[in-house]
Amino acid sequence: MDQSQAPVLEALAAFHANPLTTFTPPGHKQGAGADPRVLETLGPAVFRADVLATGGLDDRLDSRGILAHAQQLMAEAVGADHTFFSTCGSSLSVKSSMLAVAGPHEKLVVGRDVHKSVVAGLVLAGIRPVWVDPQWDPARHLAHPPSADSFRAALARHPDARGALVTSPTPYGTCADLEAIAAVCHEHGKPLIVDEAWGAHLPFHPRLPRWAMDAGADLCVTSVHKMGSALEQSSVFHLQGDLVDPAVLKQCEDLLGTTSPSTLVYASLDGWRRQMVQHGRALYDRTLDLAATVRARVDALDGLHVHGREDFCGPGRAADLDPLQVIVDISALGTSGYRAGDWLRSHHQITLHVCDHRRISAQLTPADTTVTADTLVHGLTELVAIAGDLRPAPRVHVPDPERLRLEQVLLPRDAFFGPVEQVPVEKAAGRIAAEMLTPYPPGIPAALPGERLNGDVVDYLRSGVEAGMLVPDSADAELTSVRVVAET
Repeated sequence: MDQSQAPVLEALAAFHANPLTTFTPPGHKQGAGADPRVLETLGPAVFRADVLATGGLDDRLDSRGILAHAQQLMAEAVGADHTFFSTCGSSLSVKSSMLAVAGPHEKLVVGRDVHKSVVAGLVLAGIRPVWVDPQWDPARHLAHPPSADSFRAALARHPDARGALVTSPTPYGTCADLEAIAAVCHEHGKPLIVDEAWGAHLPFHPRLPRWAMDAGADLCVTSVHKMGSALEQSSVFHLQGDLVDPAVLKQCEDLLGTTSPSTLVYASLDGWRRQMVQHGRALYDRTLDLAATVRARVDALDGLHVHGREDFCGPGRAADLDPLQVIVDISALGTSGYRAGDWLRSHHQITLHVCDHRRISAQLTPADTTVTADTLVHGLTELVAIAGDLRPAPRVHVPDPERLRLEQVLLPRDAFFGPVEQVPVEKAAGRIAAEMLTPYPPGIPAALPGERLNGDVVDYLRSGVEAGMLVPDSADAELTSVRVVAET
């Protein structure tokens, strides 16, 4: 195929060259009906590009096949058999993938370090999770993706499981041994889904970790708005092999997806794919070199340590590391990542990615330059100098991993939709959670519907909130009370 083409972008240009008089949504009609104050802030070009995909860019019957052509180009660019675009983010893509593999009361082997969107998929579908524990680094209080042996053991115990799902890379940039996990799944005739939301860039440079399709995964979900340059909510999911029916996957996407997809998001995905095919190697050559320089400069600052492969990779840990995720341990400064992140935003207009009880992180992409790198290093240099002002940070009580892992008593769906009550947090231990309790970012639930809470996890979350942790999905934003299954 001609990878210099960008079908959605070209159709949009043609639409502008021969504008239609529309009597369809969107109601602003190319911005004519938009509030001038909105136009001033967003710009008129946003509204000019916001047209219907079907009945706008294409005709009523989609006879020109514009979106299908764009998806075929993406599939060829990365070596997948089928590719689907999503304008609802990877939160929708991963749910669609799960539903295409397992149905109500069927089992799916799932790494317990999954994003909350996977748990939402379990709730919606009524899937019965078979949890696989991540690999825990007790010295650094950090979870890495589960091992292939863990998946092998789970599939041996549950031969009726319909497939498996693993997250790689994690928000901390650590990667699973996907080739080994895929081999284990295929030994049992089961498909492997990879939530690769943080890895859309991986196919486009050999110095980056191996991506899911090359490693043998069957289904792979990527968020192009995260590490790519497409708009927010842009996601792609790829399929290969014959263990998942592409027609079923498409129907699952149609079941969950919007009937009013954003042409803006489609166009940004289409343009990003063309950019990566034509210039991706050179762009990531420069970005990886910049990342190496930034990592060295930050690591040289007193009290800061940039995690590398020597910290995160090896037996019992991750298989690989994305160097574009600059993970900085600041525990030697005597403060928390929450306080450090807030200070950098307030005093240097720098926003960071993950801020937890002892780390901060910055993700680098081809959008970064020596200017943004200098801004980051300068801000961190001043952070080191004023760290005394951020002490003492409230302590977060992080329990041992065996106390973090809660017993799954009910199906997530049954707990979420069953009779519930709100109880004071002091009385939550021993009760069955009816909501997700998710420190964010990175968005991995500490407790999920159907799990029995214990005092350690409750203490971890309460001390975390008092220290600056955000738990946005709890019914009580202050976490003074918890939503639990009602006792009969």
